[in-house]
Amino acid sequence: MSKKLVEILINKKENQKEIALVENSKLVEYYIDEENSNRKEGNIYIGIVKDVIKGMQAAFVDIGTEKNSFIHLKDVLRKVDESKEKIDNSIDIRDAIKIGQKLLVQVKKDSNLQKGARVSTHINLPSRYIVLMPNTDIITVSQKIEDKKEQERLIKIVKENLSEGNGAVIRTSAIGKEKEIIDDIKNIEKKWKDIEEGFKNDTENKPKLISKSEDIVEKMIIDLPEKAIQKITMNDKNEYQKLLKYRQNNNYISETNIEVEENKDVLEKYDIKKEISKIENRKIWLKCGGFITIDRTEALTAIDINTGKYTGNKDIEQTIYKVNEEATIEIAKQLRLKDIGGIIIIDYIDMQNNSNKKKIQKLLEENLKKDRAKTQVEGFTKLDLMEMTRKHICSHKE
Repeated sequence: MSKKLVEILINKKENQKEIALVENSKLVEYYIDEENSNRKEGNIYIGIVKDVIKGMQAAFVDIGTEKNSFIHLKDVLRKVDESKEKIDNSIDIRDAIKIGQKLLVQVKKDSNLQKGARVSTHINLPSRYIVLMPNTDIITVSQKIEDKKEQERLIKIVKENLSEGNGAVIRTSAIGKEKEIIDDIKNIEKKWKDIEEGFKNDTENKPKLISKSEDIVEKMIIDLPEKAIQKITMNDKNEYQKLLKYRQNNNYISETNIEVEENKDVLEKYDIKKEISKIENRKIWLKCGGFITIDRTEALTAIDINTGKYTGNKDIEQTIYKVNEEATIEIAKQLRLKDIGGIIIIDYIDMQNNSNKKKIQKLLEENLKKDRAKTQVEGFTKLDLMEMTRKHICSHKE
């Protein structure tokens, strides 16, 4: 199998940057980063509890933004299991936090026109090989690492090198590594110690930003496999200098070719602008003649599959399977390209054969492994709808 040619294109114009991740000349991810953006997801703040609402088991926290942020009881209590969110509802939130209390919180979901940001005391600090989870004893492995022996080896390394009171999620980039993981743990734990000390030593008793999350390009570099990125091209000298400085402080892209093409539209390469213009299309045609429609609401994203112009052969089940199969591959691509997050419901064309349903679910799971976002496929419901979730990478389209 030939190696994928992975490039990042950064096109700056006035007060915004367009960022495209390209694999073998095809657009796979696209983001818009506004300089005056309200994007705060991942930022860590000193917050002040303003109101506690027992009926909702929640509280409002001032983090210095226009709207107070929202925190639920489960995001205040100590996390004991990474995979479960069930909590003991006999606990009164008023016993957990008090009005006027200072909290160290991280934004988990940005604010929108209706709601303030959702925050949590469960801090996640992503680095190259692990995601540090302070104040837990959970050590878990990315679901994309399937080799049991490698899972055990990695857990052993991380357990032996993490400070007491810290947990971690081990990332796929850790496969085959040892010294690099140990160094990574030291670096990210130092970052956490600085944040913790900043919180403890704060005497102002007012909301404050204490740690800013990585920008879109930095997050992309951290998330992608080692030596995956062959080239980064941008059209702005300042962005170029910034990235060179980032490379000096991080060896993640030590072998990446970084180029600047000033005063050019770098998205003209490979016809990327044409692909970008199609991103907001509701209807996407499949090669077989069928199509999918994607409808995004605040609560969930609904994806519908239609046979369209495809008539197939005399075997109707096989015709339906063919459309569903092609749609599955396209859906995985579109979720990543459009950075769709939250609950996703896929309405496949009804299949009578249960083995075909299993094959479609497996195909979806396999194609989602290419996505650097966390995904969870729940399977077909009693209504024959596929349920899944995806954590979006960036809130640029919220």
